[in-house]
Amino acid sequence: MKLIIDIGNTVAKLVAFRGNDPVDELHADDETLTGLEEFSKKYPFRKGILATVRDISEEAQRKLDALDFPMLYLTHETPIPIHNHYRTPQTLGADRVAAVVGASTLKPGQDLLIIDAGTCITYEVIDKYGNYWGGNIAPGMYMRLKSLHHFTAKLPLVSPRGDVPGMGYDTHTAIRSGVLRGMKYEIEGYIRSMRAKYPNLMVFLTGGDEINFDAGIKSIVFSDKYIVPRGLNRILDYQDSLSIEK
Repeated sequence: MKLIIDIGNTVAKLVAFRGNDPVDELHADDETLTGLEEFSKKYPFRKGILATVRDISEEAQRKLDALDFPMLYLTHETPIPIHNHYRTPQTLGADRVAAVVGASTLKPGQDLLIIDAGTCITYEVIDKYGNYWGGNIAPGMYMRLKSLHHFTAKLPLVSPRGDVPGMGYDTHTAIRSGVLRGMKYEIEGYIRSMRAKYPNLMVFLTGGDEINFDAGIKSIVFSDKYIVPRGLNRILDYQDSLSIEK
C-alpha cells in the first residue's frame, strides 16, 4: 500500500492507496499533520509521496522523518508521466501538476480541462497527446468573500450559506450572489471557451467548493475529489517504472 499526502493552503489530505484505488483518507492540520502516526500504523504502507504548496513545519517534518517507509517529495525535478510545457516549472504548484496527472490517468488520450475549486480556483489544460500547456489561477470562494470585507470600509463578511438570488435584495445577498454566481459564470465561461478549441473536451471538477452548474454544463463535468491524490499515486508508480527501465 501507498501513503499519499497532499498539503494544501488550509488542510492536509492523507490518502491510503491500494494499487490505483483510494481506500481511506484523513484530513489533518496542514502545519502539524495531526494523526499521521496513527494513520501510518493503520495500514502496511511500503512507500509514499508528498506534495505541498507551503513550507513543511518542523513538527510535521519530524513526523515524516519517523515513518518507517520511504517518502518521495514531489518537486519540479521529479519525473512525471506527461509533457510539461510550463515555462517556469519551478514555480508550478505541486497540486496543479498532480491534478493534471490524475485526470490524464483516469482519461488517457483525451483533451482535458481540470478545475480545482479550493482556496484558489485553478484551471489546467492537457491535450490528448499528454501535453500540459499551463493554466490559470483565480481567487477561490472564501478568498473573494473575505477580500470584499477586508478591502472595503463597510461591507460585511458574508457566509456562502444562504439565499443566492439572481440579483441581491440586500447587502448580504448582493455579496453572496455576486461571488457565487460570479464563480459559476466564470467556470462555465472557461468550459465553453476551451470546448471551442477542443470540441471533445472532458472536464474534471475537484476541490472543496461546490459549484451549481447549468443543466447543459453538468453533462460534461465529472467530479472526483481524489484527482490530486490519484495524480500523486501515478507519479509514485511512475518512479518505479523508471527504476525498472534502468
